[in-house]
Amino acid sequence: MNLQDLHKVSSSFQTSAKMPVLFIGHGSPMNALEDNTFTRALKQMGEDIRRRQKPNAILVVSAHWLTRGSAVTLNERPETIHDFGGFPQELFAMQYPAPGAPAYAKQAMALVPDLHGSDEWGLDHGTWTVLHHLFPAADVPVFQLSLDVHKSPAQHFALARQLQELRRRGVLIIGSGNVVHNLRLSMQKLMAGDASAYDWAVEFDEWVKTRIDQRDFTALFDVQKAGASGPLAVPTPDHYWPLLYSLALADRDEPIHHAFEEVSFGGLSMRTVAIG
Repeated sequence: MNLQDLHKVSSSFQTSAKMPVLFIGHGSPMNALEDNTFTRALKQMGEDIRRRQKPNAILVVSAHWLTRGSAVTLNERPETIHDFGGFPQELFAMQYPAPGAPAYAKQAMALVPDLHGSDEWGLDHGTWTVLHHLFPAADVPVFQLSLDVHKSPAQHFALARQLQELRRRGVLIIGSGNVVHNLRLSMQKLMAGDASAYDWAVEFDEWVKTRIDQRDFTALFDVQKAGASGPLAVPTPDHYWPLLYSLALADRDEPIHHAFEEVSFGGLSMRTVAIG
């Protein structure tokens, strides 16, 4: 598809009321099976969104699709990917049979010149474990946007800004990761049956919350600005980058709500943010 064809695709979509944007701290895949305060909060968010306006499509930026270059999925029937191990068979048996959204993926490609299409990915657990609670009927088309491992935080933020128009085309955009994600140190607590949070994890989670509330998004590009808690909270950037995508899509005076706040098992933040 050439650039002229992409622009034809983009212009063919009718505008709608602006959709909200979410950042979801997705945590363990086991949340797909569980009924807890976090999953109940997701269910309520989904009901609220559907009551306002059912999305035409959902775009998820998941921590679990890392690529060279930035890609969007073009699959008409995306596979439910069980990209984890050591969990109950009940979890591996779960499916999220939502249709794909290739037409909207092509619109994203029209908006962001360096995006390319891919049919080599489906819906990973950063996507389907949360959509299972947000939209349990799996009746909204879904596509994913990958995280380019070579982009800087500022470049990820700038790419996301180019996707603003999708919100006006009925696309719900979701960043799915975790503000604090240190599995190595969290496992020590988990194995001991200790769900309490490390002080450094709470400190960093609160630092991020303050930057969000002050709308100082660019400060979030460098986690070391938080002090010693930064490298401990973000030992690798994959689960942190989706937050930047969501925040980049916030308009200047748009309300930002912390829909769920919790740091559990030492170093895992479930902070979830709703924009708009």
